[in-house]
Amino acid sequence: MNDLIKKNQAYENKVAFRNIAIVLMCACALAVSFIVSMKTGHAKLSALDTLRTLFGGGTERENVILFDFRLPRITLSILVGAGLALSGCTVQGVTKNAMADPGLLGITAGAGLMVILFTMFVGTESFLSIFTLPFLALLGAGLTAILITVLAYKKTDGIAPMRLILTGIAMQAGISALTIVLVIKLSEEQYDFVAAWRAGDIWGSNWQFVIALLPWLLILIPYLMYNSRKLDVLSMSDDTAYSLGVSVVKQHRKLLFVSVALAASCVSVSGSISFVGLIAPHLARRLVGSRHSILIPVCALVGAVLVSVADTLSRVILPPAGIPTGIIVAIIGAPYFLYLLATANER
Repeated sequence: MNDLIKKNQAYENKVAFRNIAIVLMCACALAVSFIVSMKTGHAKLSALDTLRTLFGGGTERENVILFDFRLPRITLSILVGAGLALSGCTVQGVTKNAMADPGLLGITAGAGLMVILFTMFVGTESFLSIFTLPFLALLGAGLTAILITVLAYKKTDGIAPMRLILTGIAMQAGISALTIVLVIKLSEEQYDFVAAWRAGDIWGSNWQFVIALLPWLLILIPYLMYNSRKLDVLSMSDDTAYSLGVSVVKQHRKLLFVSVALAASCVSVSGSISFVGLIAPHLARRLVGSRHSILIPVCALVGAVLVSVADTLSRVILPPAGIPTGIIVAIIGAPYFLYLLATANER
C-alpha cells in the first residue's frame, strides 16, 4: 500500500512539474510575441530603438509610436485573447460541447448588434461610450444566449450539443442579416467603424479601452479560478455532479453568465473575433489535460499568444492599412472547426 501511495505521489509530482514547465513555456511564448510585436509595424523600430524607448531614452516620434499606438493595441490583443479563450473554455465545460464557442454560438453577434445600435444613436467618440459599450454588449450577448438556450432545449433530452451549435449558427446568421439592414442606414463615418468592427479589427487602440476592459478580466478570471473544481464536476454527467453536491442549474447559470460577460466585454473593444474560444481551449487541453485549475491559466496564455501573433501578422501583411486581426484568426480557425466537425463522430 505504501509503495502504491509513493508511486501515485511521484506521478502527481511529475505531472505538476510538467504543467509548471508548460505554463512557463507559454509565458515565454507570450513574452517573445510581445517583444516582436513592439518593433513590428509600418513605422520601423529596431530592437535597440524599442528597448531604449521603453526605458525613457526614445525620441518624441519613437515615444508616440510605441506608447500611444503600439503598446495599447498589443495590450488589448493580449487581454482580448485571454478573455475570449476563457469564455470558450467555460462554455465548453458547462455545455460539455467541445465545439462550443461564443462566436459560433452567435453570442458575439448579439453583442455586436447592440454595439451597432449604440453607434447609430450615440456614436463612439465620447469618453462615456468607451465604458458603456461593454455593458451594452453584455446585454446583447446575454439576450442572445438566453434565446439560443431556449430554442436548443428539449424536455426529453435537454440541450443536445449539436442542436446547440446549429441553433447558434442559425441565430448568428439571423443577427448578421439584421446587421446588414441596419448598416444601410449608417453614415459614412459610422459605416467605416462598423465594417472595421465586424472584420475583427482591434479598433480601441488607446489606453482608455485597456482601462475599460481590464476590470472585467480582473474580476471574472479569479472567479473562474475559484470555481475551477466546480467546472471539473460540471464537465461530467449531471447525475455525477448532483451526487457530489453541486447545484447544477445554479452553477450553469453563473458560469454561463461569466462566459457571456467575458466574450461581450472583449468584443466590445476588439470587434468580432471568432474561433479563439474554440482553438485555445483545445490546444490547452492537449498540453495539460482537462483539470480546470491548470487548464484555465494555460488556456488564457494560449489565447493571448494566438491573438497577439494574429494582430502582429495583421500589421505586417499589406501595409500600411494591414488586415483585420479577426480575419487572420478566422483563416486559422475555420479549417480547425471543419476538422472538429469531421471527427466529431469518431470521439
